[in-house]
Amino acid sequence: MQVGWDGSLGGDFITTVARELQLEEGVLADELYFEDLRPGMKIRSIRSYEITAAEIKEFAAKYDPQPFHLDEVAAEKTFFKGLAASGWMTAAITMRLRVESMHVAGGMIGAGVDEIKFTQPVRPGDWLRTETEILSARRSTSRPEIGVIKSSTLVFNQRDEVVMRSVVNFIAPLRNNN
Repeated sequence: MQVGWDGSLGGDFITTVARELQLEEGVLADELYFEDLRPGMKIRSIRSYEITAAEIKEFAAKYDPQPFHLDEVAAEKTFFKGLAASGWMTAAITMRLRVESMHVAGGMIGAGVDEIKFTQPVRPGDWLRTETEILSARRSTSRPEIGVIKSSTLVFNQRDEVVMRSVVNFIAPLRNNN
């Protein structure tokens, strides 16, 4: 089964595992285990996320207080030539979209970031979506009940421009860990 951005059938990215997962109000119904996550598997976010100027400023005021994130007029005089979201805000939204779209049993527990690149500014009015590919899956030698998954995620805006790319590792439990 293939699922489009809006949850409809269609598109060219796989959002399921060997067995077909049923969709329940646009969300994958099953939890994913190590055995389900195979290299080459691609998972699209089940929705897009709209960026607002208010959210950019709120995040920046708390975590990244720089003029190009806080004030439109000041931002015009900077490298970005306008208000831009913090890369860390983009990364946090990416995590949300991944968690909503990939229900790893027990939660998506991070095991490190190999790479993160912010490739285009994210602006108010942008809509972000993700495409994640499983790069590798290996069983843990020290903890036989888990596996480590390496994945690559591209974050696109509404113009299909890549605004962020990352390679991250996360833990997935084995279905039958005896």
